[in-house]
Amino acid sequence: MKPRAAISWSGGKDCCTALLRASQAYDVVAMITMFAEDGERSRSHGLRPEVIAAHGQRLGLRNLTGRCSWPSYTDEYIRLVGEAKAADITHVIFGDIMGDAHRAWDERVCEAHGLTPVLPLWGESTRGLVEEFIATGSTAVIVTARAAHLDASWLGRSITLDSVRELEALGVDPCGEFGEYHTVVTSTPLFSAPLELTFGVCEMHSDCWTLDVAIDSSRTTFSQPTGTHAPR
Repeated sequence: MKPRAAISWSGGKDCCTALLRASQAYDVVAMITMFAEDGERSRSHGLRPEVIAAHGQRLGLRNLTGRCSWPSYTDEYIRLVGEAKAADITHVIFGDIMGDAHRAWDERVCEAHGLTPVLPLWGESTRGLVEEFIATGSTAVIVTARAAHLDASWLGRSITLDSVRELEALGVDPCGEFGEYHTVVTSTPLFSAPLELTFGVCEMHSDCWTLDVAIDSSRTTFSQPTGTHAPR
């Protein structure tokens, strides 16, 4: 039997690529996602709870979610790892690619409850990984862009080979591994159905441009962002 696992799920392309790889060797039954203290947006990617829930439904996974501040992030994540262990999960899959501190954190939160971290993307070429994501037929759009690297026009852009080349020309890592951008997955072979989204406003938060996205099951194409707003 395959070991039972949870996927650390941000909603973006890297955790999706990790899941695509790991699903061959693990029985992935749950996803772990962290939200802000008010529960209205996921940490880092700023996604609505209903978007993360829709991912879980399409993947057929149980949602393990927590609310936290950045200072309480680790403690809350460890609590969720404990919930995973109670569900007979023995491994947690992470989409981290580089950074010794990231790997050490993955090992730390798993060790707290005796689970094993799995990093299927670790140490690989970020260009190769984004090409792999695209080659599987998976799709994603950019939902946050760090203003020091990218302007608001990148919000809502699809991850394609052409857009990756443009990102590289701007000095941005192909996977955004230095925090230059984050994505939301809209389709992958593991989904039972694509995720149709509607785009809301673009705003500036903490030196990042952010795009509000919501589910719109009545649409077959993406709407365009409605415009940009000053920081609030």
